[in-house]
Amino acid sequence: MTEAPDPEVVELASKIFELARQGQTETLVAYVDAGVPANLTNDRGDSLLMLAAYHGHAEAVRALLARGAEADRINDRGQTPLAGAVFKGETEVVKALVEAGADPTAGTPSAVDTARMFDRAELLELFGGRRTGSP
Repeated sequence: MTEAPDPEVVELASKIFELARQGQTETLVAYVDAGVPANLTNDRGDSLLMLAAYHGHAEAVRALLARGAEADRINDRGQTPLAGAVFKGETEVVKALVEAGADPTAGTPSAVDTARMFDRAELLELFGGRRTGSP
């Protein structure tokens, strides 16, 4: 039998996920530096990095990556932080993830597929030689 999660832990986790969504980098990294896993995920498999990337917070993305967050961590829907940032057109976030080695072909749809789907040629260019697949 699985024990129910402690409501205080759930409340704290919810607060930390909201910090990532809002891009409150200083407070977010203080929690990570104090021991919160950099790859903490919510009930949908979205990591702190995914939430920061999707909501366009390049500074938070860089800080989480510097603390060990996995650039290519896939959520429960098969999406990566890079594909989320491409979908939202967040160029600075895309640059930060690519610089950290994020794979533009990972996930479903991949960042490459997403860029093509939404005609984001400028973001495809950021992938450089890492692009694969049909034009």
